[in-house]
Amino acid sequence: MTQDTALDMKDVELNEIDPEKQPMATGAGDPLVEEGHEKNGVKIKLADEDDDNNKACKFTGLSKEELLKVTNTPGWVTVRWALLVLFWLGWLGMLAGAVVIIVQAPRCRPLPVMEWWNKGPLYQLGDPDTFQDSNADGVGDIAGIQERLDSLGTLKVKGLVIGPLHTTSADKLSDTKLKEIDRKYGTMEDFTKLLEAAHKKSIQIVLDLTPNYRGSNVWFNYSVTAPDSELLNQIKEAMTFWLDFGVGGIHFNGIENIDNPGEVLEELRNITTNHSSDGKARVLLASANDPHSDNVLTILNDTAKGMLTARYLIHKDNSSDSSLGERIKQYQQVASEQDRILWMVRPRLGHMASAVHENLLRVYQLLLFTLQGTPLTLYGDEIGLKDLPGQPADSSPYMQWDDSINYGFSNGSPERNSTVNENITFKGQEDNKHSILSAYKHLSELRGKERSLLHGDFTLLHQCEKSLAYERSWDQNERFVSVVNFDPDEEISVTIKHKSLPEQCTVVLSSNSERKEGSSISLKDLKLVPGEALLLKYPYSG
Repeated sequence: MTQDTALDMKDVELNEIDPEKQPMATGAGDPLVEEGHEKNGVKIKLADEDDDNNKACKFTGLSKEELLKVTNTPGWVTVRWALLVLFWLGWLGMLAGAVVIIVQAPRCRPLPVMEWWNKGPLYQLGDPDTFQDSNADGVGDIAGIQERLDSLGTLKVKGLVIGPLHTTSADKLSDTKLKEIDRKYGTMEDFTKLLEAAHKKSIQIVLDLTPNYRGSNVWFNYSVTAPDSELLNQIKEAMTFWLDFGVGGIHFNGIENIDNPGEVLEELRNITTNHSSDGKARVLLASANDPHSDNVLTILNDTAKGMLTARYLIHKDNSSDSSLGERIKQYQQVASEQDRILWMVRPRLGHMASAVHENLLRVYQLLLFTLQGTPLTLYGDEIGLKDLPGQPADSSPYMQWDDSINYGFSNGSPERNSTVNENITFKGQEDNKHSILSAYKHLSELRGKERSLLHGDFTLLHQCEKSLAYERSWDQNERFVSVVNFDPDEEISVTIKHKSLPEQCTVVLSSNSERKEGSSISLKDLKLVPGEALLLKYPYSG
């Protein structure tokens, strides 16, 4: 191919490429080349005269001199002043609006101090020998408790009340060693591992130090009020030892047997208070075996914070009574602070399902979790476990976890066998949204995250022999209304009125499967099926 032929081919390629990819035209200072002429071997198309005319006609705005000529004309001065005035009026209006909103907006109520025992339920194991056996000897132990921490974590519990665990002989103070663990439950190493594992799950361990727990009088027959009381000195030393060891609190039962419970427990509470430092608050729990110990508990409620005294939903002869609403009202008035009341089902250790009608289990469960205070539930109450027939000392059932041998409690041969709790297991209720376990989990979760249930005010809305209703409210948060029917066999109708209540509320949960969660319900002529436990909510309206 000759050189001339190659140049002609290059001209063809340049003419055929996309116009956007063609070489730019000559610069502003370059002389125009007539169409068809070449520059540097490339054909260039000259701009049309029309294009030059269009450029000349484009508007380039007013020059500086022209703008200065009109700057001070009356029209422009008026416009500038009008815009300036409008700007400042708008700014001042927005400022005034912001001030009005801030002044008229409701102030947020200061949050109370919340310790770990205020934020969720406590779970009582009692003697570990009925909870979980880890070494196949047929007796539950400390290591077994650690094995079940994952399951307890699903219940959102904040503390485990364990024991008593210490070495003792019935009614023998000389054999009572409050700083030693009974070998049948395990070793100090086992207890250390349990503490560490529980703390990792944000669960505190409360140790029961009731001294004579195997005897007739849990406080022996000694006076614990004398200045030189051997028993009181042992208790103080043991409390200091275990609190230094890392437990989150101490529990004492049978306080009605102390000569001067207010004075003694205040002395013991000072020990837990002195160990509450570095963000590690410690608590003192006090309960009674006597169901008629309200006077004792009322005296104790006058003490300083950091001690919870037990109150019982079942007051007389292991059965509910029509005075519950009035008693609840009195309890709340006496102990208006959130951290003064420890709610329990009944005075003596025993399971809820053995104390109340089967249709009322969810009623008492709802009361425990929605009243103002800290709920304490006994192991197995979350699945409806019942006490065994026989004497109280032998009536505690083994915890039933699954359908394996001995319901998962032990691979050995436990001593107690009964068909009372046949087919009642933790695992069997986990996937059943209508089970008592599911209701327990739901209530525990709500109580832990809703401010009105955590530390809200209590308002009694309705009470009679067969029904009870009350409200929990906090500042600008959602309000909750608990309504229960104590009659296990009959439907009742109630009308709930209060100046703060709307006509309609939303169903949060109900033991009546016909009520759907999230549905709307009227508070006028509200019909409750036998034993219904109903939790409602409504928004804050200002």
